[in-house]
Amino acid sequence: MAALQGEEESEAQRKAQEREQKKAEVRKRLEESGKAGKKKKQGFLTPERKKKLRKLLMTKAAEDLKQQQLKKEQERQKFLAERTVSLPNIDGTDDHATLEKYYNELFSRLTKLEEEKYDILQIVQSAEAEINELTINVNDLRGKFVKPTLKKVSKYDNRFKKLAEIKKTEGQADFRKELKTVKKENVFTQLANKKKADQKPDWKAQKAAKKAADEKKEEQPKEEEVPAEEPAAEEPEEEEEEEDEEEEEE
Repeated sequence: MAALQGEEESEAQRKAQEREQKKAEVRKRLEESGKAGKKKKQGFLTPERKKKLRKLLMTKAAEDLKQQQLKKEQERQKFLAERTVSLPNIDGTDDHATLEKYYNELFSRLTKLEEEKYDILQIVQSAEAEINELTINVNDLRGKFVKPTLKKVSKYDNRFKKLAEIKKTEGQADFRKELKTVKKENVFTQLANKKKADQKPDWKAQKAAKKAADEKKEEQPKEEEVPAEEPAAEEPEEEEEEEDEEEEEE
């Protein structure tokens, strides 16, 4: 029994050691692969290589541009050589027939070139008109319109210009047009307002009338105490008081 237990323990230890060895191998392999990947990434495109590549691209583009320009110039010279004709030497010729022949040849060639030029211009104009129509149709379909360039103008400048134009046309500018309109009262409205003002109660006159009435009440018992022989003398005083009261009421 003890021997069996010892064998099982040794077997378990052996399996554990194998497992640890496998883990170490896998870890080592992963580390090596990671290091190799990092090295490759660093050495793929360094700043120096980028600089060199940019320089090469610039030189290549400059060479291509030079070649294109040279090719265009060669085509131009070839076209001019085909179209132009060398002029004849007429310094030593006095014959009228030969001069007339040269003249007719040059004139016929010139007319032919003018006809070709006119045809080419007509083709170009028709193509431009077609392009404009197509662009207008495209803008209509898209719903986008080209906004016109507006000029900034001050409103005060416009006002002064208008005043100057009015002064030129009418002789003198009418500044009353610029003034605000004020509401004018009619004659009837003025009379109605005056009537309303007259209808206001005069508190001073009412107070004076009340005072006169109180004085009159106080004088009535005094007249009863006076003998009957002297009423004639008091009548003018009463009349004067009544006149004073009437004047105060007025």
